[in-house]
Amino acid sequence: MPEKTESQPKTLKITLVKSAIGYSKVHKATLRALGFHKLHQTIEQVDTPALRGMLRKVNHLVRIEEQV
Repeated sequence: MPEKTESQPKTLKITLVKSAIGYSKVHKATLRALGFHKLHQTIEQVDTPALRGMLRKVNHLVRIEEQV
C-alpha cells in the first residue's frame, strides 16, 4: 500500500484592491483583522471557514486567488 502523505493546507492569496473609505466600520474592522494596512497589499492566509466568512463580507474590496 502506498504511504499516506499529509497534504499541505490550502492557502489563499488575498489582495486589497479597493479602499474601505466610505464603507461601514464593520468592513474596515474586517480588513484590519485580515491584516491589511495599505491598498494593493497582498497577504497569504490558510483557507478556513472563518476566513471564508470574513472574505464574504468584504468580497467587493479584495481579490482572492487560490494557491495549491
